[in-house]
Amino acid sequence: MADELIPETPEEEQPQKKHKQRKNSLYPGVSEELAENMRTGWADTELRGLEPIAQAAHTAARRAALSARFPGERLVVPAGRLKTRSNDTEYPFRASTEYAYLTGDQAENGVLVLEPSGDNGHTATVYLLPRSDRENGEFWLSGQGELWVGRRHSLAEAEQLLGIPARDVRELPDALAEATGPVRVLRGHDSVIEKALTDKVTAERDEELRVYLSEARAVKDDFEIGELQKAVDSTVRGFEDVVKVLDKAEATSERYIEGTFFLRARVEGNDVGYGSICAAGPHACTLHWVRNDGDVRSGDLLLLDAGVETHSLYTADVTRTLPINGTYTDIQRKIYDAVYESQEAGIAAVKPGAKFRDFHDASQRVLAEKLVEWGLVEGPVERVLELGLQRRWTLHGTGHMLGMDVHDCAAARTEAYVDGTLEPGMCLTVEPGLYFQADDLTVPEEYRGIGVRIEDDILVTEDGNRNLSAGLPRASDEVEAWMARLKG
Repeated sequence: MADELIPETPEEEQPQKKHKQRKNSLYPGVSEELAENMRTGWADTELRGLEPIAQAAHTAARRAALSARFPGERLVVPAGRLKTRSNDTEYPFRASTEYAYLTGDQAENGVLVLEPSGDNGHTATVYLLPRSDRENGEFWLSGQGELWVGRRHSLAEAEQLLGIPARDVRELPDALAEATGPVRVLRGHDSVIEKALTDKVTAERDEELRVYLSEARAVKDDFEIGELQKAVDSTVRGFEDVVKVLDKAEATSERYIEGTFFLRARVEGNDVGYGSICAAGPHACTLHWVRNDGDVRSGDLLLLDAGVETHSLYTADVTRTLPINGTYTDIQRKIYDAVYESQEAGIAAVKPGAKFRDFHDASQRVLAEKLVEWGLVEGPVERVLELGLQRRWTLHGTGHMLGMDVHDCAAARTEAYVDGTLEPGMCLTVEPGLYFQADDLTVPEEYRGIGVRIEDDILVTEDGNRNLSAGLPRASDEVEAWMARLKG
């Protein structure tokens, strides 16, 4: 990694300040002659006649709905800032979901501001870092200058792409500090913006803004449904990639599986939507196993829970539990088929007008019946469900909303989410599981260390549902046949 001149303070806070060099730079400084040379001789690279991004009309409608919900109030929604990973390196930036949802933009330091205007309406402005300044050397002396991290759009280009007036974000903190009237800000993403609004906002009012923006994402528009399908389709290909290299994973570790899926996510999308769970053998009983450093052994199961995130930040979330050698053992098949039957019941319960909890209840009932039938818990089933006794082995809920966040709409009110009603356009996961821990002495030894989860992404339609991830086989015999084809 190149190691030269990096400023001690962020460029957005020092637009006219002399850029300072790294403590142990090989160069003692910048001569006036070099500085002058770097100011000139650059071609005009401004992009003109740009078409709006694909979701521009949708983001405009989302901003209009937000405006109607909070008339007469200034609304401030930041994208967030870079976060340090180690010393002077940063984590890859991922804009806040709410900012990206309302603008379609993903630039760090961006801030959307809706200013009250007219008859309870708002004027939207997106505040962004402009092109790096070549006059003061920012573009090559700043660690976030374009020579170091790449070109960013000019404000004029951003306006064309986003369909929103754009201004310099470095002017925003002072403007907000002087603003009057009611203000709400999306907290937790930009400390500079929050500091400027310290005496103008309250936690309660800001939480209402966050909750609204979470609930607004529950019903997906056509663009969002298309992006979710795109994410799922890439994810299906990623699972196929993994099956083809299971022999290499056996020779190395779960990391080979993680890396294989990650390659597909980066080639076809923005990233993985969450840390991939590549859990072989008893690791499948750890619900969020993301260390992915264990052995991959023939005869064991692989629980792969992974999803590609598209360039517009919509993610898939799919799980399959696969026999590493291509064939389930009798006990593995018994447990797998029970989970499959449970998932079938859950998916059938997903339809408009149903309660969100219905698919969970349907899935859990099947699993409780199996546990009673196998003699692992004393019935009757109604008693098991009433006391939640099945949860020793089922552990988690059967699904969640899906969208720009893998656990989308998480800030929604309980009455609007888990106690709410399904509507067309909602997308959720159905993912029952059974997990028999390796040290669980309450079950026969042959069960111990087996974990099975099957997860699909289900869209609520006008007349029922559509399984967006139907491209991946689910029934045990179909999984075996699919793996055999892929392995040749």
